[in-house]
Amino acid sequence: MLRTIIFKILLGVYFVLWSPILLVALISKKLNTYMVIKCAAGVLVLARIICNIKYQVHYPPTEEDGVPTTPNDNLRLDGKSIIASKHMSIMEVAILATNVQNPFFIVKRELLWIPVYGWAFWRMGLQPVNRARGATNMHKLTEAVAKKIMNGQTLIIFPEGTRVKPGVRIPLKRGLLFLAHQLKLPILPVGTDTGVYWPKHGKMTSGTAHVYFEPIIPSTSSLSEIAEAINRHSA
Repeated sequence: MLRTIIFKILLGVYFVLWSPILLVALISKKLNTYMVIKCAAGVLVLARIICNIKYQVHYPPTEEDGVPTTPNDNLRLDGKSIIASKHMSIMEVAILATNVQNPFFIVKRELLWIPVYGWAFWRMGLQPVNRARGATNMHKLTEAVAKKIMNGQTLIIFPEGTRVKPGVRIPLKRGLLFLAHQLKLPILPVGTDTGVYWPKHGKMTSGTAHVYFEPIIPSTSSLSEIAEAINRHSA
């Protein structure tokens, strides 16, 4: 538990030290995005140094028994798919941000109200959502997301809507299906076990966390099919 306390104190100091850098970087979206991702990478380094938590990213196989599966169709990190990820920890957020090109997340709008960091997230292109607005908000959200994707950004969404503990399975939000249908984009499920090592609350545990990019599935998939894919290798 001592390592966890030390890590959280140092993480707070780390974020404070990065604040003026992010503030200056707001002058340029490209520079701001670069600095936010570097900050996320530093969080992963700090977790490795203080708590001995490493990570490994797994991608789906490109062939089976020497015979290629559907060519170029089981992995899309180029923005032409919606990355739908299990959400257990800050850790997979940092891993995805540093391993996906030009990423942006859909987040609750209150996150962008945080001084400096919220401004940096807004400048980077994170898409805020007001959950209280219902269907009207979803149509506006789809338009905003479509523009970002057309500009070369890659959407990452956490369809459970909140961080969950290892072993917990909760229904996915229907917003993912709405976006996939409207944008006609396939879904790239991502599973993880980061919550085993970096839980929302409590002691951090040393070890190697895993993030699994599963084979891509069509936009017409059901919520149960998406959930099955996301949870296939999740803790």
